Amino acid sequence: MSSVGRIPICAFGDESFKESDVDGFYVLAAAVFDRAVHDDVRTVMSELRGRRRIPKLHWNEMDPAEQESAVKTLADLDGFHLVAVGSPVPRRRQERARACCLRRLVLELAAFDVEMLVLESRTATLDVRDVETVKGARFDLPRGTSFRVAHERGRDEPLLWAADIVAGAIRAKKDGRPGYRRLIEDLVYEVAVETNC
Repeated sequence: MSSVGRIPICAFGDESFKESDVDGFYVLAAAVFDRAVHDDVRTVMSELRGRRRIPKLHWNEMDPAEQESAVKTLADLDGFHLVAVGSPVPRRRQERARACCLRRLVLELAAFDVEMLVLESRTATLDVRDVETVKGARFDLPRGTSFRVAHERGRDEPLLWAADIVAGAIRAKKDGRPGYRRLIEDLVYEVAVETNC
């Protein structure tokens, strides 16, 4: 619940997914840091790009050594991360899976007094779907709970890159490479979501 004069807690979210009729899954991760360290985390995330002239840090564009370095760097930051992992996710059902994971993530974040989730913007249409999903999820929150969602371009908000790293580490574990996930074990709260896809 929001209290007068308190700065709302904000989370930053990103996803990773695998569509498959056999073992598909959707990972929606939210990185939460104290607002006082947001600028410090942005600086650290920007430094992870190194000298590459890329618009944003992205898990899928890093080699394994860079991925490990990114997870270790994240592990040293003072934050926590909530992750909703939905399955199954057959082909062409990723948006349904995303909605299920987003709905659950909103409920989990609100339980930790988070009042705002910033997601990486995809397209105007898909962003509207996210907003509608969050509006629906708010009916399941306790009366008087404040929660909203916003979207930012990935290249404009390095805090989204922290969530991308978390989502990448969780996906790697699901793909049989658990080492990254172990590095952030104490910082992650993970929930399983049944997508009914």
